[in-house]
Amino acid sequence: MINLNPNVSSVTGGSNIQVPKVGVGQAEKGGFSETVKAVGKYVSEVDQAQHSSDMSINDLLTGKNEDIVSVVSEFAKADMSFKLLVGVRNKLIEAYKQTMNMPL
Repeated sequence: MINLNPNVSSVTGGSNIQVPKVGVGQAEKGGFSETVKAVGKYVSEVDQAQHSSDMSINDLLTGKNEDIVSVVSEFAKADMSFKLLVGVRNKLIEAYKQTMNMPL
């Protein structure tokens, strides 16, 4: 079990560490379009990882590549990134449904 010390000043040695706070003004600066661009970039990275994994599997099956460790590594990376993408999508859908069910 992890015990957290609520007395942060004793942990930091009394130094003044500034933690940036994200407020409404900062969220509006980036805007929705920046978020959509970031999501689009991540989706394209996941797609590229899937294509890279497919190519390495095809190379292994055709005999162009004999290193099975690299093929398994690329497949695992592509699989984990896809699972993360699906998890984020599911959380967004859940948040949307909860928002739509809020009484006005």
